[in-house]
Amino acid sequence: MGQDNRIINVDIERKWVRIAINHGKDEEILKLSLTEARDLEEKLNSTIEDYFQRQNLRID
Repeated sequence: MGQDNRIINVDIERKWVRIAINHGKDEEILKLSLTEARDLEEKLNSTIEDYFQRQNLRID
């Protein structure tokens, strides 16, 4: 999935968490409240953990 040129920056702007995703000439910016950022953190951690758990399963 051509992610070689993707750059993700995370900054704090007052009460917001600003996530800027640069890919090629395009840029996407998300501004999340602190609550939304915590929710995203939990969902990312859960999804990544689930991914690693699934990697350990063997289907015969």
